[in-house]
Amino acid sequence: MAAQEAAGVGRAPACLCVLCGLPAAGKSTLALRVLSSAAQRGWRASAVPYDDLILGHAFHTRRVEGDGVISNDHTEWRLHRQAVLRCIEQFLENPQPPAQLPDGCPLNKAAWEQCIQTLLQSEAVDRSPAGQAPLVLLLDDNFYYPSMRYEVYQLARKYSLGFCQVYLQCDVESCISRNQTRSEPIPSDVILEMVNRLESPNPQKYSWETNSVSINTTGNLSTCDIQRVMELISSSLCNPLSPSVDNTEQKEADRLKCATSVVHQIDQACRRHISEAMKTARENQLPPEHIRSLAAQLSASKATFLHSLRRQLFHEASFTQEEDIDIDRVVKRAVDVFGHEKKEILLRIIGEHE
Repeated sequence: MAAQEAAGVGRAPACLCVLCGLPAAGKSTLALRVLSSAAQRGWRASAVPYDDLILGHAFHTRRVEGDGVISNDHTEWRLHRQAVLRCIEQFLENPQPPAQLPDGCPLNKAAWEQCIQTLLQSEAVDRSPAGQAPLVLLLDDNFYYPSMRYEVYQLARKYSLGFCQVYLQCDVESCISRNQTRSEPIPSDVILEMVNRLESPNPQKYSWETNSVSINTTGNLSTCDIQRVMELISSSLCNPLSPSVDNTEQKEADRLKCATSVVHQIDQACRRHISEAMKTARENQLPPEHIRSLAAQLSASKATFLHSLRRQLFHEASFTQEEDIDIDRVVKRAVDVFGHEKKEILLRIIGEHE
C-alpha cells in the first residue's frame, strides 16, 4: 500500500497494458485506436513506444574485440529496455509535471516528453473529479520473450496496478509487406528471425499471463477487436494486482531468473571458444577469406545454439525450482557441446585451406 500511495496512483485505478507481436503487426495502429476509445471514456492514457524511446544505436550488434566476430548479445539494447521501465516507475512515483528523464538516462528525451504530454492533454479534458480518472499506459514493443513481459507484470504488481496483454497475431508475409512501406523499414531478416523467437502469451504455462487476449491483425482492425481490448483493460483496472507473491508465481520468477543466468554464462563461454578458434586460425596463417568464413560460421553456430538452448531451458518442466538445478553442470555440458561444434568448424576450414 505504501508503494501505491507513493506512486500517486492510489486515488485512481491504473493499468499497464502490454502490446506484443511481430514488427509491423499493427501495434501502433491498435494503440491509436485504443487511445481514441480511452479518451471517449474519460481515461488518461498514453502509448509508450519502445521504438521511439530507444535510440537506434542501441540495436546495433557489436564485434568481439580482436576477433572480427559479430556478437548477437544486445547488451546496450537490454539496458535501454530496463531504462524504459525505470522511467515508467519514476512517473508512477511522481506523476505530476514536469516528468523529466533521470540524469544519465539513455532514452530519447523528446519521445518520453511526448508520452507525458499525451497524458497531460487527456487530463486537461477530463471531467471526472481531480485524480479520479483511470490511468492507462500502453507499452508498445515486440515483447517476444515471456521474461520481457514478466518485468512489466512485476512493476504492475509492485504498485498494485492492473495488468493485461494484447497479442497481435499477424502472418509474417503481411508484416514484411507493411514494413516495406515504412519510411525506415527494418531488414526483413529481422522479422523472419523474430518469428522463431517469439513466444506468445501462454496462460496455461504462466498464470500471470491470464489477462491476455489475442487478436488477428492480418486484416484491418474491427470494432469488435477494439471492444475486446477495451473490455480487457477495463477489467484490469477494476482488478489490480496484489503485491503479495504466492509460491507458484515465485517459482516461475525463480525459473526465469535461473534460465536467464544459465544462458548468459553459456554465451560468455561460447565467446571464449570463438576467440580461441580465431587465435588458432591466425596461428595457422589462414588467408583472410578463410578467417572471415570461420568468423561467420562460428557466429551463426553460436546464435543457433543459444536460441535452441534458450527454448529448451524456458520450456523444460525440470526448470521450475532453482534449487533443483546444478547450474555449473548444465553450463559445462552445454559448453562442451558447443566446443565440439567449434572444433569441427575449425578443422573443416583448415582442411579447406590445406
